[in-house]
Amino acid sequence: MNHLKLKKLVLIFVMTMLVLVGCNKEEGAANDESNGITVITTFYPVFEFTSQVVGENGTVSSLLSAGQDSHSYEPTPKDLAAIAEADVFIYSSEYMETWVPDVLSTLEDSDVLVIEAAEDIPFYENVEEAHNHEHEEEHEHNHAVDPHVWLDPVFAQEMVSKIATELSSLDNENAGSYEINANEYKQKLQQLNDDYETAFSSAEHRIFVVQHAAFGYLARRYQLEELAVSSLTSGQEVSPSKMAEIGTFIKENEVKAIYYQDSANSKIAETLASETDVDLEVLSALEGITESDQEQGIDYLYVMKENLEALKKTIR
Repeated sequence: MNHLKLKKLVLIFVMTMLVLVGCNKEEGAANDESNGITVITTFYPVFEFTSQVVGENGTVSSLLSAGQDSHSYEPTPKDLAAIAEADVFIYSSEYMETWVPDVLSTLEDSDVLVIEAAEDIPFYENVEEAHNHEHEEEHEHNHAVDPHVWLDPVFAQEMVSKIATELSSLDNENAGSYEINANEYKQKLQQLNDDYETAFSSAEHRIFVVQHAAFGYLARRYQLEELAVSSLTSGQEVSPSKMAEIGTFIKENEVKAIYYQDSANSKIAETLASETDVDLEVLSALEGITESDQEQGIDYLYVMKENLEALKKTIR
């Protein structure tokens, strides 16, 4: 779906929903107040952080389910209507949810509070080297902003604070509750940060090999180095020379494991692990957790602790 078509669809549905909401606002006012605020989030990390802050003061839902790609996602008419009806719409950043700016451009005159949870976080560019096929001796560099800030427990705290502050500005009556909820959750995130710092503070082997570059912020936080087989933006097959180069590195540096994302195809990691005779492990980028897993208590903190245990096999 091209941007122009998307904008037209959004505009039609937003205008329709605003009319419907306006007609029913007085009739449903008491019911809305008793149920608290209605918040629409984009994908799992934003949903989890927001849910922790909102608590019993409203309802929080996520547009994307586990397994959906947040980068290439296209909102459905039902999604657009939900955003138009909500009190609040929260996303991480335009670097992750690249489709959000087109939606926001049609909501400028609406009453929906839009929160960019990672707005105040310093993003960094991942420099990716690419071969120029016409001149094999030359190289060019692609600069892609890494959007995975939520994998850093310290930045996660900043996102929680941003959400709490913005919600309090809209719903001042429950501002105290948002602050308490946010502080309690940030304490848990700080403990997670402490656990990572303790685990890696005296490590001698600080490089870990991943199939896909998604853990740069986590690596930087704890003075680790992420060696990625494929880059942030590349959807192409990894060249044999790149595979051989990383295979040699793994053997020479006694790397104990190769990691792949739970939401991605593991073929490349499996091949490398087989060729180098090392373990194959999962690192989750936490882009989606199924509802059934959430019901069993699997959440952001749980998965980040699982990531920590997996990394200990290499970082030692």
